[in-house]
Amino acid sequence: MPVTLRKALPLVLAAVFALGAYLQDRAGTDRTADAPAADGDTAPTPDRAPAQVPAGSGFDFYVLSLSWSPTFCQSGQARDGDPQCDPGRARGFVVHGLWPQNERGYPEFCPSSEPQRVPAAIGRELSTFMPSMGLIGHQWRKHGTCSGLSQREYFSVLAAAFGRLEIPKPYSDGRTAGTVSPGALEQAFIDANPGLSPGGIAVTCDGRRLEEIRICMTRDLRFRDCREVDQRACRIDTVTIPTAR
Repeated sequence: MPVTLRKALPLVLAAVFALGAYLQDRAGTDRTADAPAADGDTAPTPDRAPAQVPAGSGFDFYVLSLSWSPTFCQSGQARDGDPQCDPGRARGFVVHGLWPQNERGYPEFCPSSEPQRVPAAIGRELSTFMPSMGLIGHQWRKHGTCSGLSQREYFSVLAAAFGRLEIPKPYSDGRTAGTVSPGALEQAFIDANPGLSPGGIAVTCDGRRLEEIRICMTRDLRFRDCREVDQRACRIDTVTIPTAR
């Protein structure tokens, strides 16, 4: 994705979310995706309030997790027809999730007055960097419900967090292949993102393959260190970077 488009993405998505909320208020309905969801899921009522984390929300910071698509698609975890693994798209890093995190541990599957199911309209708005409604729904139920935000606010913050990050050019799509040390990969992200430090980023691996990049951010999406996440980083000398098939 070009740099200018990535930097503009949060503003574009925010405008789209606001327009979507307005149109839904006028129409009074919203269709949901034909994706796996819990029984009894219903379409949410959109909110147009600013996406600010309520003071009482029980977490300390966010973890933005980016999955290396070729590893996921070759791991056997992907379902048949998963759009993330579309052979016509050489996807590289995609958003796995934005996770509320504590200095020790993290909340999950929190009680929420918001519906469990995420509307298809939100999925379409996120599809360029989070191309699976099944993943989007799961991330909302497991992590988004613990943010203290509505669905639309949470996914707006998720989009803004991704837009805050510059992915180094060698890893901008799934055509990259080879081996690299976790430290060198972390340094490539640090060099591309002023303010990001070695203590605020972690590379994880699936065996010897690159699995994810995890980056810690404050509630207002500034980079920060996070020993809890860094301690779980991949410790092998080199990781293999699979290419998209």
